[in-house]
Amino acid sequence: MRSVWVMALAVLAAGCGEREPSAAEQQRMDDADVAAVKAAQEAPPVPVTPDKILYPDIERYDLFGAGCNFAPEGSMAAIVLAQPARGFMKIDGEMETFAPDAGSGDLPLGAKGKYTAGAWSFTLDLASEEGEQDGIETVNFPARFVLKNDRDQIVYQANGIAQCGS
Repeated sequence: MRSVWVMALAVLAAGCGEREPSAAEQQRMDDADVAAVKAAQEAPPVPVTPDKILYPDIERYDLFGAGCNFAPEGSMAAIVLAQPARGFMKIDGEMETFAPDAGSGDLPLGAKGKYTAGAWSFTLDLASEEGEQDGIETVNFPARFVLKNDRDQIVYQANGIAQCGS
């Protein structure tokens, strides 16, 4: 009988040492739990392979103008056109028009570093070093391109060359 009382007192004493979390601690734990549930529910990004923008596309959609275009490593064809007033990509055979983000960094010839469209956004980051002159009106820069979906997930990224000119 004595051992039963000793056990009961030991269990009660063990429970006395735990304190309730403060309201701020509880809020942090709740926020972490909610974030974990949301992360588990978010679908993984669906990869995108941008189509090449060819000269017939430039003529058809009147994409002429100064700015920068981006071609991924191993390709000479542009997949992105970044101009001062708009940006363009061809995704799943459809030409997408992007608006420049006025708060993003400036690229040569008035192009911007970030552009957004309804379901997409992209960033074009030129290497800080000087580009190489390529012809009379163009300069080639090492560059990094990232395309994100409307959930801010990366769906395509590549290193390559940004050719800026008019």
